[in-house]
Amino acid sequence: MNRQDAPLLPATARGTQIALIYALVAERLTSFYEHDHWLTEAQGASLAADWLNRTKRSLPLAERKHLSALSDDLARQIAASLSREAGLLTAHEMQESLDANYVSEIGNALMLECERVLDAAASAE
Repeated sequence: MNRQDAPLLPATARGTQIALIYALVAERLTSFYEHDHWLTEAQGASLAADWLNRTKRSLPLAERKHLSALSDDLARQIAASLSREAGLLTAHEMQESLDANYVSEIGNALMLECERVLDAAASAE
């Protein structure tokens, strides 16, 4: 069974949070590398609401802002560790891997990093 034929699993709250951080990191890196502009926390929260709406999910504004802030921190850490060329490639890979049918080692590794960031934030509270 390939990924396209696999049944979709029901979304968990944790899975939604991780996926949302990932999607926001992809958007933030794309904005930074293509337009030399970092999205604000409010812009990130607005993008989060759009993404959640498209996936028929919702989260309270405070939680969207929190996840937006986590994604901003992670995106800036990634950008600080990559050359411009590598950053462009990473942003592109992340955008492509938002499609569930696209398999990406970079995307998989960064999804795990998003999970780690969420866990670290939860344990710090």
